[in-house]
Amino acid sequence: MSVPHVDPLEERMLCSEQVFSGALLKVCRDRVALPDGSESVREYIRHPGAVVVVAVLDNGALLFERQFRYPLRRAFLELPAGKIDAGEDILDCAVRELREETGYEARHWQHVGVMHPCIGYSDERIEIFFASGLRHVGHAWDEGEFLELLELPFAEVEARIQAGEITDGKTITAVYRTLSLIRVAAAG
Repeated sequence: MSVPHVDPLEERMLCSEQVFSGALLKVCRDRVALPDGSESVREYIRHPGAVVVVAVLDNGALLFERQFRYPLRRAFLELPAGKIDAGEDILDCAVRELREETGYEARHWQHVGVMHPCIGYSDERIEIFFASGLRHVGHAWDEGEFLELLELPFAEVEARIQAGEITDGKTITAVYRTLSLIRVAAAG
């Protein structure tokens, strides 16, 4: 019989309260027992999770969006992405978001992994997908959703990341997590 591994850094929840519940996010405040036996408070955001899609066109370019993000009061260049609905399969979400936001469907899908963008204050996870064999069928934007679509060659994406023009964490992570797949697609 194996003995369960106990992480010496683990913090144990003593009590929890939800201090805010919004349309997308919930804010919690927990009292925790620290590894040395003392207590502290942890405040964090509960998020339903999301997907991000690295979609490569037949010409090797990546599909990008330029979208205004209200918290920072400016538009950002980012990959197609969106929230996972309750009970929704992550691949179904990726297919839906690519179609809704870009108007493309993909013949080939690959789940690449997961990232956790805000580990200090959120439980959000973002599932990373790679899509190829794209076919344009027309977008289906959500009400109140406004964005511009761009086709960017990988060299330009990399240059914009290095120049600080692309700063979105999920986009940078997804691009580099799929780098080998992007290179294979670009090689034809």
